[in-house]
Amino acid sequence: MQGSGRGGRNQELALRIAQEAARRGWRDWVCLQGGSDGRDGPTDAAGGLVDQDTIGKITDLAGLLANNDSYAALAQAGDLLMTDATGTNVADLGVMIRP
Repeated sequence: MQGSGRGGRNQELALRIAQEAARRGWRDWVCLQGGSDGRDGPTDAAGGLVDQDTIGKITDLAGLLANNDSYAALAQAGDLLMTDATGTNVADLGVMIRP
């Protein structure tokens, strides 16, 4: 990571998946990317739950990505995956559904 923003690898990946899906013009899809322990990086979010509407809700996406501030970007979109601590730390989980 190069920037000083907040977010972890799951939030960053979810946001970049949303960006790439928008670039490709995908419709009717959803992607969950999160940490099984309920925390991602130094934040209270487990990751992100993004879809075709995510990118349109974010102002200054390029700036936020350049600063690695995926937390702020996903918060703007209302797409942070918020859970409490789960008491387990098995692995990261990624699921994408696209008909």
